Amino acid sequence: MAHDSDTPAALRRTAEEGARMAGRILRERFPQHRTIEFKGGIDLVTDADRASEAALLDFLRQRHPHHAILAEESGAWQGTDTFRWLVDPLDGTTNYSHQVPHFCVSVAVEGPEGTVAGAVYDPMRDELFSAAKGEGATLNGVPLKASPTDTLERALLCTGFPYDVRERPDLPVGLFSQLILLAQGMRRTGSAALDLAYVAAGRFDGYFEFGLKPWDIAAGGLLVAEAGGVIVHIDGRPFDVLKGDVLASGANLAPQLMTQAKRFLDEIGWTPRD
Repeated sequence: MAHDSDTPAALRRTAEEGARMAGRILRERFPQHRTIEFKGGIDLVTDADRASEAALLDFLRQRHPHHAILAEESGAWQGTDTFRWLVDPLDGTTNYSHQVPHFCVSVAVEGPEGTVAGAVYDPMRDELFSAAKGEGATLNGVPLKASPTDTLERALLCTGFPYDVRERPDLPVGLFSQLILLAQGMRRTGSAALDLAYVAAGRFDGYFEFGLKPWDIAAGGLLVAEAGGVIVHIDGRPFDVLKGDVLASGANLAPQLMTQAKRFLDEIGWTPRD
């Protein structure tokens, strides 16, 4: 049953409040000594991830006790309602563990028809990106608009490499190698959620990455769409948070970027993992 607190605007406010609260914890702990554990290979988790997530989950359960939750560190929490929160308490953990001040909290909520609202908060710059379905995207309350750039040679692109890049380098490195020769520039910042937020803000003209998780891309994907950008599966199929190979850009650049990505995938005979 729907409640007033379940409207897109209300859910957006919850996402914003939760992201800010969790971000404060990350900012306070940033200069302190880190306790680091490796979940496997180069994938790690810190004490700050766990503290941020614990506070955020407690907040969401109090605000929306019947909603389900899927969080990066603690997994799934079953609910009795049709809404589910997707939570990354610290996106950019490797940066954080090395005291590189580029990371964020990502909070999104999905309903039966996809992502309804979300927020991405950078606590070091105090930048809160948020969106609600059909209501646009903002940065600290100011409306966002994706880049109008329409050629790759004038485009600043961004990407990231998945944690299994050592075992599967051909996809991310191969597409990177092709696009870096066509674009004005390429960046690799270490936070997928912030990369998507930057596409929504027009800071990056385009972005692609393989092997992402739902909590990495749910909020950022909504930001891009609500800012007038395009986000799709890497091969051009409709965006799905459960399919973590994504491409995003401003609307004018999307045809060229999608064509280049599809050409590369066809050349290597790529078969989607999903």
